[in-house]
Amino acid sequence: MSIIHPTRRRLLQTGAVAGAGLAMPMVFTGAASAYTNEPTGGTVTLGFNVPQTGPYAEEGADELRAYLLAVEHLNGEGDGGAMNTFSSKALKGNGILGKKVAYVTGDTQTKSDAARASAKSMIEKDGAIMITGGSSSGVAVAVQGLCQEAGVIFMAGLTHSNDTTGKDKKANGFRHFFNAYMSGAALAPVLNNAYGSDRKAYHLTADYTWGWTQQASIQAATEGIGWQTVNNVLTPLASTDFSSYIAPVLNSGADVLVLNHYGGNMVNSLTQAVQFGLRDKMVNGKQFEIVVPLYSELMAKGAGKNIEGVFGSTNWSWKLQDEGTKAFVKSFGTKYGFPPSNAAQTVYAQTLLYADAAERAGTFNPCGIVEALEGFEFDGLGNGPTLYRAADHQCFKDVLVMQGKKDAENEYDALEIVEVTPRAQVEYAPDHPMFAGGDLGQCNPGA
Repeated sequence: MSIIHPTRRRLLQTGAVAGAGLAMPMVFTGAASAYTNEPTGGTVTLGFNVPQTGPYAEEGADELRAYLLAVEHLNGEGDGGAMNTFSSKALKGNGILGKKVAYVTGDTQTKSDAARASAKSMIEKDGAIMITGGSSSGVAVAVQGLCQEAGVIFMAGLTHSNDTTGKDKKANGFRHFFNAYMSGAALAPVLNNAYGSDRKAYHLTADYTWGWTQQASIQAATEGIGWQTVNNVLTPLASTDFSSYIAPVLNSGADVLVLNHYGGNMVNSLTQAVQFGLRDKMVNGKQFEIVVPLYSELMAKGAGKNIEGVFGSTNWSWKLQDEGTKAFVKSFGTKYGFPPSNAAQTVYAQTLLYADAAERAGTFNPCGIVEALEGFEFDGLGNGPTLYRAADHQCFKDVLVMQGKKDAENEYDALEIVEVTPRAQVEYAPDHPMFAGGDLGQCNPGA
């Protein structure tokens, strides 16, 4: 059995903490040591901070499954999964630096303030030395900032906003997941081939950091191939009924609807768009189309047949045939009875990458971890050869363009890989305008 920290945190009560907003700096207290939460016993505690309630809760549940699998593998339980295919051979299945891996969990509620409060509790009360998780870029940016203040490492989960490794980047934070710019760069050529260059797009956009940068990225990429942008309408993250936002599309002159929505929001908005008959219409002499720039298998499963034919991008797919993917899918499927989502894969990889960095550095000191991860090139965890760029702590790897599959064999077969976009096509300079501002700063070891 995996070791669970004896003071495992109770989940925060839904609604007990205020929603996203400006957060005051937090004051961290604790006994003097070389760095924050330096392990002194036989275990080391990791904090898994995921949305267990809110619009991204399904992604959070799959992330938690993957985290627990990673703990098992690190502690020498199970078949070892992608540890067997990982190009770095520092991990031995005896914990991290000889210490058994323990963990605590929290509920971000898909709210920035709730996520910060949960992470702070893990650090101060449970002794977590690394925080990871999240399925919202607003949450990721908030928790990354807190971890920088506290002197612990933040291994971001599912966060797609350009800002996470752009204007809000931090030296103590690292992102394995791809970003909005990469989605636009991968999707635009495919959309051009499928729908042509003479298109008019109407955007519905989640009103927070991810939605803003996702919309800006896909607009720039599609206008680059000749599309026109008719309108961009912001929708609250808490929305469940999008009918009032979809109705105006019918008279806008647009012939493509771009849904910059994620999780349950995307399932609802896509379903309602199909119910309004958008996909049955001819506009400007063309078949009306819908695009979902950021996909997940869980969203496709929730959308059912409405997803058929719809293009989008994703960080990873369980259908890839590289050895790392096959090893992880086998382990996850054996444990849970179904294939993992791309959210699950990225947090599993992040956990192994943190543990491997500690082993290679020979320390849990955050500054040692930072040094080990900056510029680290690796393979064998899925997606092929990958680089953790030192300049901004963003991973660069191949990006997948997906399409909703017709006649899917089962609910986990709803997406098919259309194109594996080479890493070189989605790379950009650290000072690219979409990532301008902010300062990576220096590693903070805390105590």
